[in-house]
Amino acid sequence: MDDERQPPDHGPLAGFTVGVTAARRADELGALLERRGAVVLHAPALRIVPLADDSELLAATKDIIGQAPDIAVATTAIGFRGWVEAADGWGLGEDLLERLRGVRILARGPKVKGAIRAAGLTEDWSPASESLAEVLDLLLEEGVDGLRIAVQLHGEPLPGFVESLRAGGAEVVGVPVYRWLPPEDIGPVDRLLDATVARTLDAVTFTSAPAAASLLSRAEERGLADDVLAALGHDVLPACVGPVTALPLQARGIDTFQPERFRLGPLVQLLCQELPARARALPVAGHRLEIRGHAVLVDGGLRPVPPAGMSLLRALSRRPGWVVARAELLRALPGAGRDEHAVETAMARLRSALGAPKLIQTVVKRGYRLALDPVAESKYADG
Repeated sequence: MDDERQPPDHGPLAGFTVGVTAARRADELGALLERRGAVVLHAPALRIVPLADDSELLAATKDIIGQAPDIAVATTAIGFRGWVEAADGWGLGEDLLERLRGVRILARGPKVKGAIRAAGLTEDWSPASESLAEVLDLLLEEGVDGLRIAVQLHGEPLPGFVESLRAGGAEVVGVPVYRWLPPEDIGPVDRLLDATVARTLDAVTFTSAPAAASLLSRAEERGLADDVLAALGHDVLPACVGPVTALPLQARGIDTFQPERFRLGPLVQLLCQELPARARALPVAGHRLEIRGHAVLVDGGLRPVPPAGMSLLRALSRRPGWVVARAELLRALPGAGRDEHAVETAMARLRSALGAPKLIQTVVKRGYRLALDPVAESKYADG
């Protein structure tokens, strides 16, 4: 009966599973994804060293108070705020701000400008692009030879940024406002890696370069690097919040997807466009079948399907309208062994989940086929 169907208000990401590697703002990103229908697999790839406990930041702060830089580069709002708060905690807050008042401050973007102004300081310049590359271009064009430049790092040394300044003759003081370390519980990361390799994950999101590097490092430790890279290169969409975040993946030959604006909202919107566009849509037995990660849309109604059923459906959809032998379907079932009865059991559950038994036809003594509509069937046969 039609009233058994779920209404088509399931959201653009319904039926898809998305991995979240963020340590910071992970709940916010997860909520955005879930509101659009996605199942979220949380796997923080890093943890942040508390600012007040970081001896390197304390040493850098004392260094800057003792000898003022000519230029200070602020890269992240949370980092700049955290630096000032940590200095306050050490009783050095006023000394730091007084020193920075006489320094030319460059801010990477509007959020950083807001943090600088909230501290009672004023930035000298900020690029419209929010790109550190543009900040670097400005500095090198003006000339940095003999200048002392403080650079607020954001989790790891900025690739190429510090090196280029030093090559130009500058003395660079790195300000490690927060550092990344591997998570205390590595279990979620391992589960995300396993899901990536198994292709039960549709996308993985990255909001920092250290998180991407950490995930790849863990894959190396487990001997899964090649399998993970293969999945990210073809089947599992790697979505990065911006170009800096994408660098560790691109260095391994992975083409990433990035929104035009480097924010969480546009990142989620990107997934809302890309994942449905990747879904396989077929006209079958008078219905429109759209195959997503862990569910199927039948005429726009969301139908969750068990993992074994999805494996069978994917095998059938690779050759829509053609008979697929039981032995081939058995090979598509994970952990089914040699019992062809497992195919019949999984097929019965698949048909029940789809809610339209005629979508899949049984061909006696041969196997099963998707009941592709005649016009579409001739198209596939000719192609």
